[in-house]
Amino acid sequence: MTEVLLIVGLLVAMFVGYNIGGATTGPAFGPAVGANVITKLMAAALMSIFFFVGAITIGPQVVDTLGTELVHDPGVFTMRSNVAVLFFIGGALFVGNYAGVPASTSMTAVGAIAALGFATGELNFAVLGEIVVWWIVAPIIGFWVAGVVGRYFYPQINAWVAIEESSSDQPMVSVNRSGLIPRLQFGENADRREITGALVVVAIGCLMAFSSGTSNIANAIAPIYGTGDVDMIPLILIGSAAVTIGCFTIARRTLDTLGNDITNLPLTAAIVVAVISSGIVIGLSWIGIPASFVVIATMSIVGLGWGRATRTTKLSDAARGEEETRVSVGALTAEEEGERPPKIGEEEPGDIPKASDLFNPSTTARVILMQNVVPMISTVGAFLTFRFVPIFGF
Repeated sequence: MTEVLLIVGLLVAMFVGYNIGGATTGPAFGPAVGANVITKLMAAALMSIFFFVGAITIGPQVVDTLGTELVHDPGVFTMRSNVAVLFFIGGALFVGNYAGVPASTSMTAVGAIAALGFATGELNFAVLGEIVVWWIVAPIIGFWVAGVVGRYFYPQINAWVAIEESSSDQPMVSVNRSGLIPRLQFGENADRREITGALVVVAIGCLMAFSSGTSNIANAIAPIYGTGDVDMIPLILIGSAAVTIGCFTIARRTLDTLGNDITNLPLTAAIVVAVISSGIVIGLSWIGIPASFVVIATMSIVGLGWGRATRTTKLSDAARGEEETRVSVGALTAEEEGERPPKIGEEEPGDIPKASDLFNPSTTARVILMQNVVPMISTVGAFLTFRFVPIFGF
């Protein structure tokens, strides 16, 4: 019976990994696919590779946190409870993926495991408190770092690279397999600046995939690892393989949402947000904290826009009350190639567009709704199951 439950647990863990692949590929490579820099197939391949690298290098620290530290007694991770925990994690993520919305896998997983610990009286509130504190602090850090970049460095960054949507039917970056050794090829008539921009946006997607692997592999395998029946490395291999399947299948829905539907955010801004958010997630994973990339990225977008908008006002003038800081949703618009970035205080706010010119209101509302609903499904469902269903014997 134990062997049967272990097999079922591994299958459910693979189901979770499958949905993680679907949920995380969109945030990582949505901008690159939406701008026709690479194809969905190449995005899936790159996501699979760099997710595994992150999972095998830094991921074990987060697996230890969720699998052995979040509850006082890892003995609550019985095979029956593992199947239930993973079922709620995978089921909740599947709801988000089916809706085309990449939900927070870390919040979903922590919610289900914490519900198990709370229902059994084994929840380690100190560890949970540390995780929650970082969930609050990390987005604030993202906001202020992005704000500083937006105010002081964003125009210079945009002057270095051109990251524009390709008007060609062919992707900007593709693989030429005509020779013995495959090699990268770029779109016709692409200049150095456009090629640099294309490589940058793909590289940032790879960085995000790596950061996803460091944090999210634990969401699929931590409960199984907590039993002590399976070693870490085989579980990482199994989980990463399942993520790969998700990248090549269900991820197409989230790639469409993140690449085309939700926002017209300039890609220069998108890569700045990605670098900041990925750096924070990797840092938190290094100390064993499962991080929510989506929440950090959202606050980084807000911070970047705020920083860009405040370039119309010098700090000294604002402190004396001589200038009112004018903030526009169009503050993320970048300067044209060859245009001298204006100094702080000289930049004009320009015409203020409607919010709908930057964000699609209906899609944005759907994303925000599902980002809250998915972790709630996992947490509430798991708690009610472990608290009131007699089969688990807690």
